[in-house]
Amino acid sequence: MRTDKTERPAKPIAISPESPLRVALVEDKREMRESWTRLIESFPDFKCVVASPSGEDALNTIPSARPDVVLMDIFLPRMSGIECTARLKAILPKTPIVILTGSDDDEMVFLALEAGADGYLLKRTRPADLRAALLDVLSGGAPMTSEIARRVVEFFRQKTHSRDDSVSLTAREEETLVLLSKGYSNKEIAERLGLSVETVRSHLKHIYEKMHVRSRAEAVARYMSARSS
Repeated sequence: MRTDKTERPAKPIAISPESPLRVALVEDKREMRESWTRLIESFPDFKCVVASPSGEDALNTIPSARPDVVLMDIFLPRMSGIECTARLKAILPKTPIVILTGSDDDEMVFLALEAGADGYLLKRTRPADLRAALLDVLSGGAPMTSEIARRVVEFFRQKTHSRDDSVSLTAREEETLVLLSKGYSNKEIAERLGLSVETVRSHLKHIYEKMHVRSRAEAVARYMSARSS
C-alpha cells in the first residue's frame, strides 16, 4: 500500500531461472490449490515450492522449504489461516505472508493483520496484480486489494479519532515511518538515513509499540489514516 510510487527507488528483486522466487501456497480446496499453483508457475522465474491443504500441513512443510513468500487462505479446516499465519510468523518472522482469500469481511481483515499478515488480497485479484503484489511485499511493501486498503485506512482513522491519542514519535522514528509507508525495505531505509539495519529494526520495534500495531501493514495503514484525517 504505497503512497507515492515515484519516490521509491527502482530496485528489482533478483530472480532468475536459476534462482526463482519461491512461493508457498496454503489452500484447502484441491481445484483452487492446483489452479493457483499453475498460475504462480506461469509467472516467469516463479516456483511454487509448497502447496499445503491445511494449516497443520503448512506448519510441517513450509519452514523446511524456506519460501520467499507465503500465500495464505483464511478459511481452512480445523486451524484457520489466521492462526496459521501467527504460528508461521513465530517460526519464520522474516518471511512475508500475504492473505489470499475470497473474504472481504472487516473482522477477518483486521484479525489477519493483527496476526502478522504483510498483505491482504482478494481471490479475484488479476494475475498481473498478484505477481506485482508478490514482488511488492518482498521489497518491503504491504500489498492490499484497493477496497481493502481503503477500509483499513478508514478503520484506523476512526480508531484514532475515537481514542483521541496521538502517537509521539521521535524525529528519526518519523523519518523511518515515512520511508516505510513508501514501501522501502529495512536495508533501503538504513541506506537513506545512514543507519545500520539493526538500528532501523530497533526504530521499527519502538514504532510498533507506540502505535500498538504488530506488522508493517498495520503501521502503514495507521500512518496513512493519520495523514488523511
